[in-house]
Amino acid sequence: MGGNSPILTKIGDADPVQIVVLLTMLKLILYGLLIWFLYNLVFRFIIPIYKTTRQMKQKFREMQDQMNPQQDFSAEPPKQERPAGKVRKGDYIDFEEVK
Repeated sequence: MGGNSPILTKIGDADPVQIVVLLTMLKLILYGLLIWFLYNLVFRFIIPIYKTTRQMKQKFREMQDQMNPQQDFSAEPPKQERPAGKVRKGDYIDFEEVK
C-alpha cells in the first residue's frame, strides 16, 4: 500500500478540501439516517396507533349505542310521588310496635 489514498491519510496530513468533503458526506449520511428513522417512526408506529385508537373509539361508541336501547326497555317506569299528607284508602302503612 504505497499509494496515498484519501481515506487512509492521517487527519493532520490531509488536505482541508478532503476534510470538508468527508465531513459533508458524514453529515449527509447522518441526515439520511435521521430522515429514514423519522419516516419509519411515523408510518410504522404513530399512524397505526392513531388508526387503531380511532377504530377502538368507534367500536366502543357502537357498543354503547346498542346497549342504550336495551336499557330503556328493561328500566322500570318512574314512580310517581304522592303528597305526604294524603293517604288513600286501602294503602298499607307500616307501623312499628312501641313497647
